[in-house]
Amino acid sequence: MIPPLVQLIILFFVIFDPLASFAVFLAASSSMKKEERIKTGIYAVLIAALLSLAVILLGETLLELFNTNINEFKVAGGIILGILGVKMALGHSLVANDTLHERGRAISAIIATPLLTGPAAITAMLISVHDYGMALTGLSVAIVLIFTAWLFFSVNRVGKFFGRTAIQIISTILGIITLAWGVKFVVSGLQVIMASVG
Repeated sequence: MIPPLVQLIILFFVIFDPLASFAVFLAASSSMKKEERIKTGIYAVLIAALLSLAVILLGETLLELFNTNINEFKVAGGIILGILGVKMALGHSLVANDTLHERGRAISAIIATPLLTGPAAITAMLISVHDYGMALTGLSVAIVLIFTAWLFFSVNRVGKFFGRTAIQIISTILGIITLAWGVKFVVSGLQVIMASVG
């Protein structure tokens, strides 16, 4: 039996997809100086961390604000995860090509959201807080973001070892896993909704 912490780390690694974000960051920051690239990458992770912290702390208060519940959100979030998984598996771009030429903080914002903390990540965090609590969810997200920060900090070295083909292969595999998680969320949410209706 895999411990919940390991399961959550795997889940958030798949959904945050640091390698896909790194690939976009690598292309977007190619004309930057070393110091500027590192600063931009770390800034992106900080934005993602702040967004994640807000979601984890507010938790289901967000659901109450929009007059919905966790099971309805699981279905909606599962659909989003499924769409994201299909796009990743088929190698479709997650952001418009013209955004790759934006610099500095604009690149940081694009990397932070929707790439790292997009709707799928927010959905997964809300569900994880409900099922596993704030502490476990926060620790899992923190570990994934620390790894992401290391990737961005080491962009000049890591980029030499990862070609675009290798990153695309990894992203495809992660896309299939993301799609599977989406199906799981939809089935889980529908089971409870149908049970309550019946």
